[in-house]
Amino acid sequence: MVTRLNDKSKLPSRHVTEGPDRAPHRSYLYAMGLTREQIHQPLVGVASCWNEAAPCNISLMRQAQAVKKGVAAAHGTPREFCTITVTDGIAMGHGGMRASLPSREVIADSVELTMRGHAYDALVGLAGCDKSLPGMMMAMVRLNVPSIFIYGGSILPGSFRGKAVTVQDLFEAVGKVAVGDMSLEDLDELEQVACPSAGACGAQFTANTMATVSEAIGLALPYSAGAPAPYEIRDKFCATAGEKVMELLAKQIRPRDIVTRKALENAATVVAASGGSTNAALHLPAIAHECGIEFTLFDVAEIFRRTPYIADLKPGGRYVAKDMFEVGGIPLLMKTLLDHGFMHGDCMTVTGRTIAENMDRVTWNPDQDVVYPANKPITQTGGVVGLKGNLAPEGAIVKVAGMPTEKQVFTGPARVFDGEEACFEAVQSRTYKQGEVLVIRYEGPRGGPGMREMLSTTAALYGQGMGDKVALITDGRFSGATRGFCVGHVGPEAAVGGPIGLIRDGDMITLDAIQGTLNVALSDEELAERRKAWTPRGNTATSGYLWKYAQGVGPALYGAVTHPGGTKETQSYADV
Repeated sequence: MVTRLNDKSKLPSRHVTEGPDRAPHRSYLYAMGLTREQIHQPLVGVASCWNEAAPCNISLMRQAQAVKKGVAAAHGTPREFCTITVTDGIAMGHGGMRASLPSREVIADSVELTMRGHAYDALVGLAGCDKSLPGMMMAMVRLNVPSIFIYGGSILPGSFRGKAVTVQDLFEAVGKVAVGDMSLEDLDELEQVACPSAGACGAQFTANTMATVSEAIGLALPYSAGAPAPYEIRDKFCATAGEKVMELLAKQIRPRDIVTRKALENAATVVAASGGSTNAALHLPAIAHECGIEFTLFDVAEIFRRTPYIADLKPGGRYVAKDMFEVGGIPLLMKTLLDHGFMHGDCMTVTGRTIAENMDRVTWNPDQDVVYPANKPITQTGGVVGLKGNLAPEGAIVKVAGMPTEKQVFTGPARVFDGEEACFEAVQSRTYKQGEVLVIRYEGPRGGPGMREMLSTTAALYGQGMGDKVALITDGRFSGATRGFCVGHVGPEAAVGGPIGLIRDGDMITLDAIQGTLNVALSDEELAERRKAWTPRGNTATSGYLWKYAQGVGPALYGAVTHPGGTKETQSYADV
């Protein structure tokens, strides 16, 4: 039973609803049909990334209505607003991908500004795509008002001639067409059936990875992040979240009470255990930064190193998010990790209970093979590995889920490309050679700008049957759908004079995911000489938002963030 919050003396909304001098402010609220009672209740922001850009966002407005009903039922006053999303699947493979990572900052910033400007007391945030999930969670911990995160849900798998397919199959089909292994007619048929419903890409790509994180980090209700977008049960989760956020407001349980160092470690654990996206190594440090916690790529990589890989999910495995939900959901994954000592059970969650208390109600399902017991893993090492060496002093990241151990060491001559388009052209025209290490540089946070993903290139290689016969490294990113020896987040990036900007065609590069190293066969002296001759390279972002982003963005090591974060904060919004 939720207690009515009649005393707003310590809530932000008092600045717009209480006292005679706020009569002009209240008049705007009356103009929107609010009653006196609703005006003097807590105001709850219901923020969604709804748009018509992609299927991952299209169901969010419907789900937001269910959240609002839950808030109202618990005697709060919901105020709905939307923010942007850049959807990677559509931005992929062209200049639009430069907008993707920067959109994470715009989402966090715009939610913050809306909440600040209108003095809302709590937040329920709905997001459905790769950068909108971390962006919304960043806003929550930045504002530090009682908050609950809701994932819009995954898409259902498509069916192509009796075989379950995802959008990954479509990206790889482009490569098959290029080598004559698929006809244009078959491609046309596949593209019409690969994405059959609303929801985010169905495998353990970035969206589902960060959805898994939302439950493990404690900001989402148990099971809520696993249900596919078309499932009607999503509306029940949404209504419950609306009610629960009012409980959190009454108890003043805030995001920074939930997102602690231990919670971040739990989040990194489920990423590795599920063979999740390498992008988590960018987003977890960014979320930590908002709290004032230093949690770098190296901290994430250390968790990855000691975590077993136990969820047989695509792109490296056999199943999709829907399958895991139907056999027990993300709590099933968390249950076995907790039982075998891989998670911290004492972390608070938005249920008002700890992880361990939530898991007390979860029973292991022995009649499934989507999630393996943590003491009998698919592999002993997590599905994502951190690398470091003279080519990546600030680290790099690679996804090895589903990759045989013998394929996890690769040595070959560099083939250097300044930008993704040049590399993709070489792949399409098949002018690269087996055994090469394809280097895509000047795609980092500042140099791109925007740290583009490279799924079009890597998928085309797989479609050509060359996915395990070459390696790729970049100071940009690889998609959560990428598979093969593809190393991203190489830092320092080329645009600031990092070693990746100094290598030349033919330099021998060794990638070792077993030892966690990334090296080029050059002495420190040779690298120093090359650095003397190096000059910065410009890009086309000479105005507009991408220019602004490039001026302020930091290195991937710390999450590619754009402001000082929680360590420099003197007052959080929640305490205004």
